[in-house]
Amino acid sequence: MFNVHFHRSKAAKLILAALAAAGMLAALAACGNSSSSSSSASSQASSSLAKLEGVSATGESGQEPQVHFKTPMTISQKSYAVLIDGTGAKIKEGDTVCYQYMVYNARTGSQIDSTWKDAPSCTLTLNSSMDSDFDQVLSSQKVGASVAFGTPGSQENSSASGAANSGDAYISVMTLISVVKTLSKAEGTQVENIPSDLPKVTSNSSTGEPSVDFNNYKSDGQFVAQTIIKGSGPVVSSSGSVVVKYSGWVLSTKKLFQSTWNEGNTTASFSLANTIEGFQKGLSGQTVGSQVLLIIPPSMGYGSNAQSGIPANSTLVFVVDILGTGN
Repeated sequence: MFNVHFHRSKAAKLILAALAAAGMLAALAACGNSSSSSSSASSQASSSLAKLEGVSATGESGQEPQVHFKTPMTISQKSYAVLIDGTGAKIKEGDTVCYQYMVYNARTGSQIDSTWKDAPSCTLTLNSSMDSDFDQVLSSQKVGASVAFGTPGSQENSSASGAANSGDAYISVMTLISVVKTLSKAEGTQVENIPSDLPKVTSNSSTGEPSVDFNNYKSDGQFVAQTIIKGSGPVVSSSGSVVVKYSGWVLSTKKLFQSTWNEGNTTASFSLANTIEGFQKGLSGQTVGSQVLLIIPPSMGYGSNAQSGIPANSTLVFVVDILGTGN
């Protein structure tokens, strides 16, 4: 599947692979107040996974936890523990979650990476297209929870850290910071006086799915970001994350290469810093609720690198509904 966001740090790949690996996770339940225990009865649910023994944390709900375990620690099975219970709202399917994480080498105790020096990433949307176990884990937590996942070395990329050996196991600790409120489609004021030579966008009044009349448009090689509907929600920051629905076409062939509406009417969520330049420039400064037409020249898209359904050196046309942001 084509994605507008390909770049991710090795540590991010590590934790997301660990969390989303098929069959890794089962249902958890979270309730109550902050805890320093790795296995409090209030937060542990029945699971086919092993309990992650020997890992604990101190700290407050929603704050950076201080993680404790003795080294060298052996993890032979995929396992889990709720280290600190969340005290905020219950997370549910369809929510987009802002989170922080840390990853540790269980043998050495070294921290491979941490996102806590940066703003939370708001790039995780719970929906039925996700790994069902992963979805079930997070949708049974409350905002503020810190959850640890243990993964045997055979499940991980041992090159993630120079200190790692091929058999090393890993401990990933994810803290759920907040939930981003999202719309189901663009909502706002229709923009008037749109240049007449641009492709014309119309949207299904029920679903919001866009269609495009290319209007014999010929690109002059310039980037275009034209707001079609102006939303009244928060402003998208260049350093923030967005939740969107989008459709994309190759201008030269007018062929649709991807549409989130065609993929179960799902949303996509990503950090603007980790996407193509055309999305960075075209969505930064826009407001939630807006619909934006983007015409992206190859230099701000994929250049000479062909992608699935996209020939090399293609100018791309996107219609993007901005449904939420986490800044």
